[in-house]
Amino acid sequence: MRAERRKKRRWMRWVGIIVALLVIGAGAFAYSVYHNVEQTADQMHEEINWQSKKREGKVSVERKTPISILLIGVDERKGDRGRADTLIVMTVNPNKQSIEMVSVPRDTRTEIIGKGTEDKINHSYAFGGVEMTMATVEHFLDIPIDYYIKVNMESFRDIVNAVGGVTVNNPFAFTYEGTHFPKGEITLNGDEALKYSRMRYDDPRGDFGRQDRQKQIIQAIIEKGASFSSLTNYSDVLAAIGKNVKTNLTFEEMKYIQANYKDARKHIKQLHITGQGTKINGIYYLLVPESERLAISNELKEHLELKATAAK
Repeated sequence: MRAERRKKRRWMRWVGIIVALLVIGAGAFAYSVYHNVEQTADQMHEEINWQSKKREGKVSVERKTPISILLIGVDERKGDRGRADTLIVMTVNPNKQSIEMVSVPRDTRTEIIGKGTEDKINHSYAFGGVEMTMATVEHFLDIPIDYYIKVNMESFRDIVNAVGGVTVNNPFAFTYEGTHFPKGEITLNGDEALKYSRMRYDDPRGDFGRQDRQKQIIQAIIEKGASFSSLTNYSDVLAAIGKNVKTNLTFEEMKYIQANYKDARKHIKQLHITGQGTKINGIYYLLVPESERLAISNELKEHLELKATAAK
């Protein structure tokens, strides 16, 4: 059961990153199938009561303000809100033409904004949905959270298959869950891409090696996404996204992001939050040192062109 939950979290992590980067990079696609994209964007759009407390005014993608996007991977269930098993913050700077992303460990112990208690950061979604999750992540990282993209885990394989698979350069041969991945250039379908991105224990670099393989898949999908007009099954991509993604980005904002931010996808930097695992009252938490939290926060602030916070 535990292994199954870990697999689901990894699926959702991928889908969120892919969707966010497709929004940023899919220029040719957006203009060649304009009306289909507009319908999908309307289907994805979900209005929420949100204004960042870390910004003096409203962010403007028209004026190329550096922005942040919170990716929420949700395991939705019938009859309840579901669980947020993946939280990833992406900052996008069109002036520096770069993206920085950091995955916030789901067990991170922090104040749940609006609840008044300390708990695992991913519990904020169960307590108060998207708004409470955005407020809690914003407080923890001390940066503005401008937009969110909420993704249902089921869409990952659909998107990979819809773009016709991805081609990556595998640095070493390995076998995982019954599938062999030879060294060199290989083409993967949705199921294979999922396995390729999951393997960790047979990688000499452990989690860092896995992250590199994940990045390979993301970039391969984005390259195809940037030239969607060449695909004959773009409707499948839209169907996969429309069914499984919600966001407060409007279609107009997506168009400005495509026009003003698309070059940022060419330079992606991954940041890593580390901490100490411990049990409190029998429950496992990740305790992130203040020096670590502040370092990540200041790097993201610098990327957002905001003033850094001095160490106490």
